[in-house]
Amino acid sequence: MKADLLIHNVRIATMERGRYGLINRGAIAISGSHITWVGEVAALPRVDARKTIPGRGQLVTPGLIDCHTHLVYGGNRIDEFEQRMGGATYEEIAERGGGILSTVRSTRRGSPEALAAQARPRMRALLSEGVTTVEIKTGYGLELEAEVRMLEAMAMLAEDHPVDIFRTFLAAHAIPPEYRKRPDEYVDLIIDTMLPHVAELPPELRPDAVDAYCEEIAFSIKQTRRIFEAAREHGFPLKIHAEQLSNLGGTALAARMGALSAAHLEYLDALDIPAMMRAGTVAVLLPCALYYLRETRRPPVDLLRRRAVPMAVATDANPGTSPCFSLLTAMNMACVLLGLTPEEALAGVTIHAARALGRADRIGSIETGKQADLVLWDVDTPAELSYYLGYVPKHSVVRRGVALTP
Repeated sequence: MKADLLIHNVRIATMERGRYGLINRGAIAISGSHITWVGEVAALPRVDARKTIPGRGQLVTPGLIDCHTHLVYGGNRIDEFEQRMGGATYEEIAERGGGILSTVRSTRRGSPEALAAQARPRMRALLSEGVTTVEIKTGYGLELEAEVRMLEAMAMLAEDHPVDIFRTFLAAHAIPPEYRKRPDEYVDLIIDTMLPHVAELPPELRPDAVDAYCEEIAFSIKQTRRIFEAAREHGFPLKIHAEQLSNLGGTALAARMGALSAAHLEYLDALDIPAMMRAGTVAVLLPCALYYLRETRRPPVDLLRRRAVPMAVATDANPGTSPCFSLLTAMNMACVLLGLTPEEALAGVTIHAARALGRADRIGSIETGKQADLVLWDVDTPAELSYYLGYVPKHSVVRRGVALTP
């Protein structure tokens, strides 16, 4: 058997079906950008490999996936952090013109180059922890030109960094100030102008999915349904922010419409979970936002687990409610704050995160035929990746079959 890269004498956490699936003395053969063989060293056929990596007992996991971020934006919201520490609520800050709209003002002033420049350190922080795929949402432009500039900034990040970027169009993130008293007209703008335009963008800019924030301070169930129906007509998969501050039934709506994922879910109703299970809609847990907002309500993890709803874990990296750019921190918080096991947390940033992006057939687990995105860790057990806080175990990355310099 010929291979471009052979990794051997490693412990492999395959993460198939959301389990460690440990192979204690394993090997992985890679040709081009894909895995061509994985298994125990004892069963390895004779391999003629151009390059070999002796693992020396290292742990190999799939490349990590941050499946929910708002990484591209202008400015920051440090002043709101101070307000919250003084007792102000998220809703109160939004009513004063802060929150998402504060970032909208800064982002609208930014060129694609400026937005990409601000995002690069955030991206590097994620990649330094073994992240190989990042979802990034628009939603801080809330006008067509600014939303497209955000997509252009994402394309620049993809050129600069060894990472796959999944682009999500989130024009339905908030009602822009100029439409504050005319929210339905803004929904019309999204449906009649924005979605048709971005659907025709070149492949490096065209969004991979459409998202909406269904909440009392954002979009109603009726408005969200209209946006989703239009998005489906243009062939876009669906995602939703829902049940973060109240229960409007956004998750059930999204599941009934076949959404890839529903995020936040602190106020998710037990009656909505069967719809997620039937649709395969992934629950995206965002513990850093929950921590940052000092939210006492928790997503119903036990019920989701009982119903076998896949649970992804992400940073929700954004300037207002989760200025966190560490996926390992999100894994730790998912265990400590939400009650996930370390195995569930690792599945949440690998195979289930891939499902949340509709890419579980390509990434998220170590299987023959999948893209060779791998991380070699100097740890003894997979649980160590969730155990530490503020410490990144030594590691090296293979992305699309190419070994990157640590």
